[in-house]
Amino acid sequence: MAAPAHRDAAAALTGIVAREFRRRLLAEMLPRMRTCCDLLGDERVWQRPAPNCNSVGNLLLHLAGNTTQWILVTFGEFEDRRTREAEFAADGGGTARELCERLAAVWTRACAVVDALPPAELLRERTIQGRYLETGLAAILHVLEHSSGHAGQIYAWTKQVTGRDLRFYDL
Repeated sequence: MAAPAHRDAAAALTGIVAREFRRRLLAEMLPRMRTCCDLLGDERVWQRPAPNCNSVGNLLLHLAGNTTQWILVTFGEFEDRRTREAEFAADGGGTARELCERLAAVWTRACAVVDALPPAELLRERTIQGRYLETGLAAILHVLEHSSGHAGQIYAWTKQVTGRDLRFYDL
């Protein structure tokens, strides 16, 4: 009797992980990033806060690249062709809307991959970026944590540049 209960619990937990992954990326961070891009516009989305900093455009490219590598490549959807340096070197190459749509497409695909994962894939270890030994769950959590950190940078930069309260929370 314990084995079926264990399988049910594992399946339930896998479903919760997938649901939260989707909610955080697509229902929370992405709409907020779109708001920031709308407020910044096509020119300011590529403006760097300082010479040693990344623009919002760079961060959006970077998040798409990171998610592709950590989810789509890790779980076998794509071959790893990422050029990380290009994400940070770019100083144009897309409108604010195009950048958000590119990230939305990657995140939507990543959510579909995570939705379809069986419980065993959350526990299976694999090597990511040729150097990190991670479980599937760790890869998913990395994308959430990494995306959240850069989302905070995007929100802060947008507030500083526009002088507007983004009102993401109704306090």
